[in-house]
Amino acid sequence: MSPSAQPDPGFWEGRSVVVTGGAGFLGTPVMRMLGELGAEAKATRSAEFDLREKAAATAALDGAEIVIHLAANVGGIGYNRRNPAPLAYDNLTMGTNVFEACRQLGVSKLVAACSVCAYPLETPVPFREETIWDGYPEPSNAPYGLAKKMLLVLSDTYRRQYGFDSCAPVIANLYGPNDNFDLEDSHVIPAMVRKYVEAAADGHRDVTLWGSGRPSREFLYVDDAARGLLLCAERLDVSEPVNLGVGRETKIRDLAAAVAAAAGFEGETVWDASMPDGQMKRGLDVSRARELTGFEAEVPLEDGVEWTVEWFREHELAAV
Repeated sequence: MSPSAQPDPGFWEGRSVVVTGGAGFLGTPVMRMLGELGAEAKATRSAEFDLREKAAATAALDGAEIVIHLAANVGGIGYNRRNPAPLAYDNLTMGTNVFEACRQLGVSKLVAACSVCAYPLETPVPFREETIWDGYPEPSNAPYGLAKKMLLVLSDTYRRQYGFDSCAPVIANLYGPNDNFDLEDSHVIPAMVRKYVEAAADGHRDVTLWGSGRPSREFLYVDDAARGLLLCAERLDVSEPVNLGVGRETKIRDLAAAVAAAAGFEGETVWDASMPDGQMKRGLDVSRARELTGFEAEVPLEDGVEWTVEWFREHELAAV
Protein backbone atom coordinates (compact mmCIF):
# COMPACT_ATOMS: atom_id res chain seq x y z
CA MET A 1 0.00 0.00 0.00
CA SER A 2 1.32 3.42 -0.92
CA PRO A 3 1.65 6.02 1.87
CA SER A 4 -1.53 8.00 2.42
CA ALA A 5 -1.60 11.68 1.58
CA GLN A 6 -1.38 14.18 4.44
CA PRO A 7 -3.05 17.59 4.71
CA ASP A 8 -0.97 20.52 3.49
CA PRO A 9 -0.14 23.16 6.15
CA GLY A 10 0.39 25.66 3.35
CA PHE A 11 -3.26 25.29 2.36
CA TRP A 12 -4.65 25.65 5.89
CA GLU A 13 -2.41 28.17 7.63
CA GLY A 14 -4.36 31.29 8.54
CA ARG A 15 -7.57 30.07 6.88
CA SER A 16 -10.87 30.77 8.61
CA VAL A 17 -12.64 27.43 9.07
CA VAL A 18 -15.94 26.64 10.78
CA VAL A 19 -16.63 23.04 11.80
CA THR A 20 -20.29 22.36 12.61
CA GLY A 21 -20.42 19.73 15.32
CA GLY A 22 -16.78 20.56 16.00
CA ALA A 23 -17.01 19.48 19.66
CA GLY A 24 -18.41 16.06 18.74
CA PHE A 25 -16.93 12.65 18.05
CA LEU A 26 -15.60 13.35 14.55
CA GLY A 27 -15.33 17.10 15.06
CA THR A 28 -12.83 16.74 17.91
CA PRO A 29 -9.99 15.26 15.81
CA VAL A 30 -10.89 17.55 12.90
CA MET A 31 -10.47 20.59 15.16
CA ARG A 32 -7.23 19.21 16.60
CA MET A 33 -5.75 18.66 13.14
CA LEU A 34 -6.83 22.09 11.94
CA GLY A 35 -5.10 23.65 14.94
CA GLU A 36 -1.92 21.71 14.20
CA LEU A 37 -2.06 22.91 10.58
CA GLY A 38 -2.32 26.57 11.58
CA ALA A 39 -5.93 27.18 10.59
CA GLU A 40 -8.12 29.65 12.44
CA ALA A 41 -10.77 27.10 13.29
CA LYS A 42 -14.04 27.57 15.18
CA ALA A 43 -16.38 24.82 16.36
CA THR A 44 -20.13 25.42 16.43
CA ARG A 45 -22.22 23.77 19.14
CA SER A 46 -25.94 23.01 19.07
CA ALA A 47 -26.47 24.81 22.38
CA GLU A 48 -25.25 28.02 20.73
CA PHE A 49 -26.47 27.58 17.15
CA ASP A 50 -29.50 25.47 16.23
CA LEU A 51 -28.67 24.76 12.59
CA ARG A 52 -32.28 23.77 11.95
CA GLU A 53 -32.98 27.51 12.01
CA LYS A 54 -31.88 29.52 8.95
CA ALA A 55 -30.78 32.56 10.92
CA ALA A 56 -28.73 30.44 13.31
CA ALA A 57 -26.97 28.67 10.43
CA THR A 58 -26.09 32.01 8.86
CA ALA A 59 -24.76 33.38 12.15
CA ALA A 60 -22.75 30.23 12.82
CA LEU A 61 -20.99 30.24 9.44
CA ASP A 62 -20.45 33.99 8.98
CA GLY A 63 -16.82 34.80 8.21
CA ALA A 64 -15.75 31.29 7.22
CA GLU A 65 -13.67 30.61 4.13
CA ILE A 66 -14.12 26.85 4.53
CA VAL A 67 -16.94 24.99 6.26
CA ILE A 68 -16.80 21.35 7.35
CA HIS A 69 -20.34 20.23 8.16
CA LEU A 70 -20.36 17.39 10.69
CA ALA A 71 -23.32 18.33 12.91
CA ALA A 72 -25.87 15.52 12.85
CA ASN A 73 -28.60 13.77 14.78
CA VAL A 74 -27.20 10.23 14.77
CA GLY A 75 -27.22 6.96 16.70
CA GLY A 76 -27.20 3.19 16.45
CA ILE A 77 -29.92 0.75 15.35
CA GLY A 78 -32.01 1.19 18.51
CA TYR A 79 -31.88 4.97 18.30
CA ASN A 80 -32.82 4.85 14.61
CA ARG A 81 -35.83 2.65 15.31
CA ARG A 82 -37.11 5.00 18.04
CA ASN A 83 -36.50 8.32 16.26
CA PRO A 84 -37.15 8.04 12.51
CA ALA A 85 -38.88 11.42 12.12
CA PRO A 86 -36.31 13.57 13.99
CA LEU A 87 -33.50 11.77 12.17
CA ALA A 88 -35.05 12.67 8.81
CA TYR A 89 -36.12 16.19 9.72
CA ASP A 90 -33.12 17.35 11.72
CA ASN A 91 -30.46 16.11 9.31
CA LEU A 92 -32.30 17.24 6.20
CA THR A 93 -33.01 20.69 7.61
CA MET A 94 -29.47 21.21 8.88
CA GLY A 95 -28.03 20.20 5.53
CA THR A 96 -30.20 22.52 3.47
CA ASN A 97 -29.63 25.45 5.82
CA VAL A 98 -25.86 24.95 5.81
CA PHE A 99 -25.70 24.82 2.01
CA GLU A 100 -27.83 27.91 1.54
CA ALA A 101 -25.99 29.88 4.22
CA CYS A 102 -22.62 28.97 2.71
CA ARG A 103 -23.77 30.09 -0.73
CA GLN A 104 -25.16 33.38 0.54
CA LEU A 105 -22.08 34.10 2.66
CA GLY A 106 -19.62 33.41 -0.15
CA VAL A 107 -17.89 30.45 1.53
CA SER A 108 -15.17 29.16 -0.79
CA LYS A 109 -15.52 25.44 0.05
CA LEU A 110 -18.01 23.27 1.91
CA VAL A 111 -17.30 19.67 2.90
CA ALA A 112 -20.53 18.03 4.12
CA ALA A 113 -20.14 14.56 5.61
CA CYS A 114 -22.42 11.95 3.99
CA SER A 115 -22.82 8.42 5.38
CA VAL A 116 -22.54 4.82 4.24
CA CYS A 117 -26.17 4.53 5.46
CA ALA A 118 -27.14 6.30 2.22
CA TYR A 119 -26.45 3.16 0.19
CA PRO A 120 -29.35 0.90 -0.88
CA LEU A 121 -30.19 -2.22 1.12
CA GLU A 122 -29.36 -4.47 -1.83
CA THR A 123 -25.95 -3.20 -2.89
CA PRO A 124 -23.23 -5.47 -4.29
CA VAL A 125 -20.11 -5.53 -2.10
CA PRO A 126 -17.82 -3.67 -2.28
CA PHE A 127 -20.12 -0.65 -2.50
CA ARG A 128 -19.20 1.38 -5.58
CA GLU A 129 -20.25 5.02 -5.70
CA GLU A 130 -22.31 4.68 -8.88
CA THR A 131 -24.69 2.24 -7.07
CA ILE A 132 -25.72 4.71 -4.36
CA TRP A 133 -28.86 5.68 -6.35
CA ASP A 134 -29.96 2.12 -7.12
CA GLY A 135 -32.51 1.62 -4.34
CA TYR A 136 -33.88 2.35 -0.87
CA PRO A 137 -31.56 2.09 2.16
CA GLU A 138 -31.84 -0.50 4.92
CA PRO A 139 -35.18 0.42 6.57
CA SER A 140 -33.95 0.90 10.14
CA ASN A 141 -31.53 3.67 9.13
CA ALA A 142 -33.24 4.92 5.94
CA PRO A 143 -34.55 8.21 7.43
CA TYR A 144 -31.00 9.16 8.44
CA GLY A 145 -29.41 7.72 5.31
CA LEU A 146 -31.77 9.50 2.91
CA ALA A 147 -31.33 12.84 4.69
CA LYS A 148 -27.58 12.40 4.32
CA LYS A 149 -27.92 11.36 0.67
CA MET A 150 -29.59 14.71 -0.03
CA LEU A 151 -26.22 16.34 0.68
CA LEU A 152 -25.04 14.82 -2.59
CA VAL A 153 -28.03 16.32 -4.40
CA LEU A 154 -27.42 19.72 -2.81
CA SER A 155 -23.73 19.62 -3.70
CA ASP A 156 -24.47 18.75 -7.34
CA THR A 157 -27.29 21.25 -7.82
CA TYR A 158 -25.54 24.13 -6.06
CA ARG A 159 -22.45 23.50 -8.15
CA ARG A 160 -24.45 23.54 -11.40
CA GLN A 161 -26.76 26.42 -10.48
CA TYR A 162 -24.38 28.72 -8.60
CA GLY A 163 -20.86 27.43 -9.25
CA PHE A 164 -20.57 26.71 -5.50
CA ASP A 165 -17.65 24.41 -4.66
CA SER A 166 -18.70 21.64 -2.29
CA CYS A 167 -18.45 17.89 -1.80
CA ALA A 168 -20.17 15.24 0.32
CA PRO A 169 -17.78 12.32 0.95
CA VAL A 170 -19.49 9.07 1.98
CA ILE A 171 -17.97 7.95 5.28
CA ALA A 172 -17.81 4.37 6.57
CA ASN A 173 -18.85 3.35 10.10
CA LEU A 174 -16.62 5.30 12.50
CA TYR A 175 -15.15 4.32 15.86
CA GLY A 176 -12.54 5.58 18.29
CA PRO A 177 -12.02 7.70 21.42
CA ASN A 178 -14.73 10.16 22.50
CA ASP A 179 -17.48 8.07 20.88
CA ASN A 180 -20.97 7.71 22.36
CA PHE A 181 -20.84 4.70 24.71
CA ASP A 182 -24.52 4.87 25.79
CA LEU A 183 -25.88 1.35 25.28
CA GLU A 184 -29.30 2.66 24.23
CA ASP A 185 -28.04 4.89 21.43
CA SER A 186 -24.49 3.89 20.48
CA HIS A 187 -23.10 2.17 17.40
CA VAL A 188 -21.70 -1.34 17.44
CA ILE A 189 -18.06 -0.80 18.46
CA PRO A 190 -18.64 1.56 21.41
CA ALA A 191 -21.48 -0.68 22.62
CA MET A 192 -19.17 -3.71 22.49
CA VAL A 193 -16.33 -1.83 24.16
CA ARG A 194 -18.52 -0.82 27.08
CA LYS A 195 -20.07 -4.27 27.50
CA TYR A 196 -16.79 -6.18 27.38
CA VAL A 197 -14.77 -3.76 29.51
CA GLU A 198 -17.46 -3.64 32.19
CA ALA A 199 -17.90 -7.42 32.10
CA ALA A 200 -14.16 -7.96 32.53
CA ALA A 201 -14.01 -5.43 35.37
CA ASP A 202 -17.01 -6.97 37.17
CA GLY A 203 -16.02 -10.61 36.59
CA HIS A 204 -19.09 -11.50 34.54
CA ARG A 205 -19.08 -14.82 32.73
CA ASP A 206 -20.97 -13.79 29.60
CA VAL A 207 -21.81 -10.80 27.42
CA THR A 208 -24.98 -10.58 25.29
CA LEU A 209 -24.82 -8.84 21.91
CA TRP A 210 -27.55 -7.96 19.43
CA GLY A 211 -28.24 -10.08 16.36
CA SER A 212 -26.58 -13.15 14.92
CA GLY A 213 -23.05 -11.83 14.53
CA ARG A 214 -23.09 -12.81 10.86
CA PRO A 215 -23.27 -9.35 9.22
CA SER A 216 -20.15 -7.53 8.14
CA ARG A 217 -19.26 -3.87 8.37
CA GLU A 218 -16.39 -1.60 7.42
CA PHE A 219 -14.91 0.39 10.28
CA LEU A 220 -12.87 3.57 9.86
CA TYR A 221 -10.88 5.00 12.77
CA VAL A 222 -12.08 8.51 13.55
CA ASP A 223 -8.66 10.17 13.09
CA ASP A 224 -8.37 8.62 9.63
CA ALA A 225 -11.80 10.03 8.76
CA ALA A 226 -10.80 13.49 10.00
CA ARG A 227 -7.68 13.46 7.84
CA GLY A 228 -9.73 12.29 4.87
CA LEU A 229 -12.16 15.19 5.25
CA LEU A 230 -9.32 17.71 5.26
CA LEU A 231 -7.91 16.14 2.10
CA CYS A 232 -11.36 16.45 0.52
CA ALA A 233 -11.41 20.15 1.38
CA GLU A 234 -8.02 20.58 -0.29
CA ARG A 235 -8.37 18.31 -3.31
CA LEU A 236 -11.92 17.13 -4.01
CA ASP A 237 -13.50 19.51 -6.51
CA VAL A 238 -16.39 17.32 -7.67
CA SER A 239 -19.86 16.70 -6.24
CA GLU A 240 -20.07 13.01 -7.13
CA PRO A 241 -20.06 10.56 -4.20
CA VAL A 242 -16.62 9.51 -2.97
CA ASN A 243 -16.23 6.73 -0.39
CA LEU A 244 -13.96 7.35 2.60
CA GLY A 245 -13.21 4.00 4.17
CA VAL A 246 -10.74 1.18 4.66
CA GLY A 247 -11.66 -1.17 1.83
CA ARG A 248 -11.95 -4.12 4.23
CA GLU A 249 -15.02 -5.86 5.65
CA THR A 250 -15.09 -7.26 9.18
CA LYS A 251 -17.69 -9.76 10.40
CA ILE A 252 -19.41 -8.69 13.60
CA ARG A 253 -18.40 -11.97 15.27
CA ASP A 254 -14.75 -11.30 14.44
CA LEU A 255 -15.09 -7.75 15.69
CA ALA A 256 -16.54 -9.03 18.97
CA ALA A 257 -13.59 -11.37 19.41
CA ALA A 258 -11.16 -8.49 18.83
CA VAL A 259 -12.92 -6.20 21.33
CA ALA A 260 -13.18 -8.97 23.93
CA ALA A 261 -9.46 -9.66 23.61
CA ALA A 262 -8.56 -5.97 23.94
CA ALA A 263 -10.83 -5.71 26.99
CA GLY A 264 -9.34 -8.81 28.63
CA PHE A 265 -12.73 -10.57 28.70
CA GLU A 266 -12.41 -14.37 28.72
CA GLY A 267 -16.05 -15.39 29.14
CA GLU A 268 -18.74 -16.36 26.63
CA THR A 269 -20.42 -14.14 24.04
CA VAL A 270 -24.17 -14.80 23.70
CA TRP A 271 -25.89 -13.67 20.49
CA ASP A 272 -29.49 -12.47 20.83
CA ALA A 273 -30.88 -13.42 17.42
CA SER A 274 -34.27 -11.86 18.29
CA MET A 275 -32.67 -8.43 17.78
CA PRO A 276 -32.11 -7.01 14.30
CA ASP A 277 -28.89 -7.42 12.35
CA GLY A 278 -29.43 -4.44 10.07
CA GLN A 279 -27.91 -4.59 6.60
CA MET A 280 -26.05 -7.90 6.17
CA LYS A 281 -22.97 -6.70 4.32
CA ARG A 282 -21.20 -3.37 4.08
CA GLY A 283 -17.83 -2.79 2.52
CA LEU A 284 -16.62 0.06 0.37
CA ASP A 285 -14.67 0.40 -2.84
CA VAL A 286 -12.25 3.14 -1.82
CA SER A 287 -10.36 3.52 -5.11
CA ARG A 288 -12.07 6.79 -6.11
CA ALA A 289 -10.93 8.56 -2.93
CA ARG A 290 -7.40 7.29 -3.45
CA GLU A 291 -7.37 8.55 -7.03
CA LEU A 292 -8.92 11.96 -6.36
CA THR A 293 -7.44 12.84 -2.95
CA GLY A 294 -4.64 10.38 -2.22
CA PHE A 295 -6.47 9.20 0.91
CA GLU A 296 -5.69 5.78 2.41
CA ALA A 297 -6.75 4.60 5.86
CA GLU A 298 -3.72 4.13 8.12
CA VAL A 299 -5.02 2.66 11.40
CA PRO A 300 -5.54 -1.14 11.47
CA LEU A 301 -8.78 -2.22 13.18
CA GLU A 302 -6.92 -4.13 15.89
CA ASP A 303 -4.91 -1.05 16.90
CA GLY A 304 -7.91 1.25 16.75
CA VAL A 305 -9.98 -1.10 18.93
CA GLU A 306 -7.18 -1.32 21.49
CA TRP A 307 -6.87 2.49 21.65
CA THR A 308 -10.65 2.84 21.99
CA VAL A 309 -10.72 0.34 24.86
CA GLU A 310 -7.88 2.19 26.59
CA TRP A 311 -9.68 5.53 26.18
CA PHE A 312 -12.94 4.12 27.55
CA ARG A 313 -11.17 2.67 30.59
CA GLU A 314 -9.48 5.99 31.33
CA HIS A 315 -12.35 8.40 30.63
CA GLU A 316 -15.65 6.54 30.94
CA LEU A 317 -15.41 3.41 33.08
CA ALA A 318 -15.29 5.21 36.43
CA ALA A 319 -18.34 7.29 35.48
CA VAL A 320 -20.68 4.43 34.55
